[in-house]
Amino acid sequence: MARARNPAHRTALLDAATRVFAAEGLAASTASIARAAGVSTGTLFVYFETKTALVNELYVILKSAMGRAATDGLRPGAGPREQLRSMWDGWIDWAVQDPDRRRALAHLAVAEDLSPQSRQAVQAAYAGTAEVLGPIVAGGPMRQAPLRLVSTLVSAIADATIDDLIAHPDPTGTRSSLAFEAMWRVLALDHAGERSRDPTPTQETS
Repeated sequence: MARARNPAHRTALLDAATRVFAAEGLAASTASIARAAGVSTGTLFVYFETKTALVNELYVILKSAMGRAATDGLRPGAGPREQLRSMWDGWIDWAVQDPDRRRALAHLAVAEDLSPQSRQAVQAAYAGTAEVLGPIVAGGPMRQAPLRLVSTLVSAIADATIDDLIAHPDPTGTRSSLAFEAMWRVLALDHAGERSRDPTPTQETS
């Protein structure tokens, strides 16, 4: 007879996996994760048939949570800069408040066994970011770039800022603001420091 499942065990395993992957990377064993969760390795496999299944589920959970953190605070009718700043602040706060989530997600995002289904599952959580970035990029120096490249650059700037703030906390938020200004100039301003007048963006997104 199948063993009864306890939702608390599942939550404990996901929390433990976040901590262990953050500390040890993807080489971490299921035994280490189970031990950190306070359960047996056999119990772990009751909830996740394989380590690959655990990696995929945790990736979807963390990546989607980060996307929601970036977009949940968006206000309808707000200007492009205000929307981008809201998205930026939500993103930074989510990662800095719990560094293990950021470190674990960095490992999970490059896992070789992430499934196409897992990657597709997180896209809905990022639909709002594309809606924010599109109008901003359309009038800036990167208007001819595909949105996937723009998103990669934004992620790179955010990740560098997050790593710096985790290593060197800044309660004033000064460095986060400086990084945001740099990102804004990359996306929205031409070399003269003014919005480009050409509103035609590329349609390539894949």
